[in-house]
Amino acid sequence: MAITVNEASTVLKVAVRDAIRRRWLLFLIQGATLVAAGLVALIFPAFNYGSLLELLGLLLIISAIASAVSLVGVGKVPFFWMQIASVILDVVVGWILLTRADTGLGAVTMLMMVLFLTEGVLGVTFAMMIRPMKDWYWMLASGFVSILAALGVVYSLPETPIWMLSLLLAAHLISTGGAIGALAWRARSDPATG
Repeated sequence: MAITVNEASTVLKVAVRDAIRRRWLLFLIQGATLVAAGLVALIFPAFNYGSLLELLGLLLIISAIASAVSLVGVGKVPFFWMQIASVILDVVVGWILLTRADTGLGAVTMLMMVLFLTEGVLGVTFAMMIRPMKDWYWMLASGFVSILAALGVVYSLPETPIWMLSLLLAAHLISTGGAIGALAWRARSDPATG
């Protein structure tokens, strides 16, 4: 028995909405953690410029842990593998920044560009998957912010300053965390129409 694209889309949206509704608190904590990490990435360069790459790596690993915790128990939901890919990318880039900060600014810049572009495309894809779920547009906007961050890195090549990478990471983390938090809050407070 074949189903139509519209029926499949409805099933997908219901599965995602139910997963977010059941685990709204974990998604809300994930969103708050990402926003807090983004604020640290935004404020920290003004106080301590020396260990900025290590801090950015640590913030990426913390955001990956928060994302991974919110995925526990939702392995059958369609967005699961996209989120796992995002978590793995955050951990890899974060680990490289944390342990190999001396790699060179060029390599770090390219890693950050790949991170922003990949997460931006994943965010836009996820937004299109859940559209027209209420607050889907926050995920779309977050994806575009990440893509714009990647373009900002490309525009500033070959000498992207570390403070700019920190600012772009802050924009990425704050927009993603805010979007996830908005989805979780809506799912918690409006479960029937999600």
